Amino acid sequence: MTIDLTTEAIAKLSPSELISTLKQIDPADPASKDVDIDVIAMGVDPKKLGKDEFADLLAAFGDADLDLAKLDPQNFARIVSRASKDQIEAVTGRPGLRERVLDEVFRRMESHFRGERAGATRAVVHFHLTGGFGETGLDTYEAVIEDATCTINKGETREPRASVTLSPVEFLKLATGNASAPVLFMTGKLKVKGDLGFAAGFMSLFTIPKA
Repeated sequence: MTIDLTTEAIAKLSPSELISTLKQIDPADPASKDVDIDVIAMGVDPKKLGKDEFADLLAAFGDADLDLAKLDPQNFARIVSRASKDQIEAVTGRPGLRERVLDEVFRRMESHFRGERAGATRAVVHFHLTGGFGETGLDTYEAVIEDATCTINKGETREPRASVTLSPVEFLKLATGNASAPVLFMTGKLKVKGDLGFAAGFMSLFTIPKA
């Protein structure tokens, strides 16, 4: 059976029909390699999805073996900007799906790093994301800035210049240009230990996609 996943076809599907269609994709089928995740994403409007439908849809991407790394940054930013707090919390509240999305966002930070802006800067920043499933309730990622490059690690390997704690919702908004670090700090949604000034300007070292 041929599955029509053009933008026009996707736009005609209800959320449940789209999720069901994605689940029909067999990753072992060579034809699945031709499925374009960007085309699918462009046909999706989170505002038309329920809280759990949004999480189900992103989970279905994984079931169909659709690589989030191939999703265009602007397309990803658009989806996050149009998703509600409840929708993002539904995504980050699911084991497996939470890690898949957060890992991808942090991976993108490496490729979006602007080495020319960093100059000779050498610094380590720890990100602690609340609501995790481990004993601490935090998922920790480490950004290491040196030699005009950015390397992301899971966990902590070095002493940080600054440690930032925030929810996954606020982090995803920050990483996609839908929130400002100073504003999040002033409203108590982002907490910083260490060099506050550096932490406030940290995201300026990256190309932030525009939705």
